[in-house]
Amino acid sequence: MWIGTIVVGVLALALVPFVWTRLAGAGRRPGLARVPHRPVAVVLGAAAWPEGPSPLLARRLDLAVDLIREGKVDGVLVSGDNRDVSRRETDTMTRYLVEHGVPADRIEADPHGYRTWDTCVRVKEYYGVDAATMVTQSFHLPRTIALARAAGIDAVGVGDSSLGARRRSTVIGYLREVPAAAKALKDAVLRPAPAMLGRPDPH
Repeated sequence: MWIGTIVVGVLALALVPFVWTRLAGAGRRPGLARVPHRPVAVVLGAAAWPEGPSPLLARRLDLAVDLIREGKVDGVLVSGDNRDVSRRETDTMTRYLVEHGVPADRIEADPHGYRTWDTCVRVKEYYGVDAATMVTQSFHLPRTIALARAAGIDAVGVGDSSLGARRRSTVIGYLREVPAAAKALKDAVLRPAPAMLGRPDPH
C-alpha cells in the first residue's frame, strides 16, 4: 500500500508544473476573433526546411499574418534559432511573412531564441516588449504564456490547433508538454540567463 501511495505522490508532483502552465495561461487564450490588441505578436520558431518553414511553423506564421490584417497587433517579432544548423529559422520566418503581405518594416527578428524561456527573456529585456500576443501551436501555448508572464510580459496568446492537419506531430507535442512544463517551472523559479545575451547588431 505504501508503494502505491508513493507512486501516486510522485505522479501528483510531476503534474504540478503542468497544472501551473495551465493556470498561468487561463483566460489568456481567447482565440483570434477575441484576442485584445497588443503592440506586437511574438512568433516562436520551429523547424525550417530547405524549401521554407515546416508545416507547423507556417501555421504559426499564418496566424501572425491574420493578426496584422485584422489590426490585432502593430508588428511581428519572430524568434528562433538563426544558425545554419537550424536552416536560418528567423530568416525563413521573415521571408514567409513578407511573401504573405506583411511589410518588412513591421517585422523584427531575434536570431537567438533557442528555447521558449530564452525567447521570453530576450523579448522583454533586449527588445523592450512589455505586452505581446504569443503565437505558437495550441499544445505549446499555455507554457509559452506562463514563461512570458514569468519574464515580465503582459502576455496573451493565439494558438494553432494543428491536430487535424498534423496529427502525429501534434500528439507528440501534447505528450512532450508534461516533462517540458517541469523545465519551464524551473526556469521561472531560477531565472537563468538566455544562452545569448544582448541584442544583435542590425548591421
